[in-house]
Amino acid sequence: MNDQQTTAAIIADQAAEVTISEPSLIGRGFMAYQRFDISLHRDGEPPLQQRRDLLRANKVAAVLPVDLARGEVVLIRQFRLTAHLVSGRGEMVEIVAGRVDPGETPAEAAARECVEEIGAAPSRLVELFSVLPTPGITDESVTFFLGLIDASNLPERCGLAEETEEIRPFAVPIDAAIAALDSGLVANALLVSALQWLALHRDRLQDYAKHPAA
Repeated sequence: MNDQQTTAAIIADQAAEVTISEPSLIGRGFMAYQRFDISLHRDGEPPLQQRRDLLRANKVAAVLPVDLARGEVVLIRQFRLTAHLVSGRGEMVEIVAGRVDPGETPAEAAARECVEEIGAAPSRLVELFSVLPTPGITDESVTFFLGLIDASNLPERCGLAEETEEIRPFAVPIDAAIAALDSGLVANALLVSALQWLALHRDRLQDYAKHPAA
């Protein structure tokens, strides 16, 4: 094993030897809030007893919509109560994202969310990476996609009436989107993750467009 492989092994997430109780329900609203009792086994030591509460958010699909012909990325703006309470800037800029419904694949959810949130179906979706945004409090798992779209005719407003959504899509040059990372004016974690990926890979977008579709 070379040094690069050794470093990768050190950094990589690993499986744990752990015993986990059946969850007990603390409360339920839009999502379930559950409590778990955990025995974390350690070499040569007694198990570490832990109690953890989790919001069961499950799977999310997130899309970075890019119009290669126009050199633009499509973002959305909508009200977020958390952002309003934390920073006073509740009109948050984000990328397309939403829950993966039962029976859907993440790619199917990604395509559906593009239509719902920016009014444009992607001509191609390429799966990029997955993250756990806040594993200390929720099991939410987000799969990111690059979505190739035509941004020439975006609607002024989108969103589902039954979900009381008010979403405003808009297109900006790729350079301007990446520059927002240094501005301190955007705080959405999925947006920041997607723009960091874009900053690292923008010179290879045409190559990614040729990757197998999700």
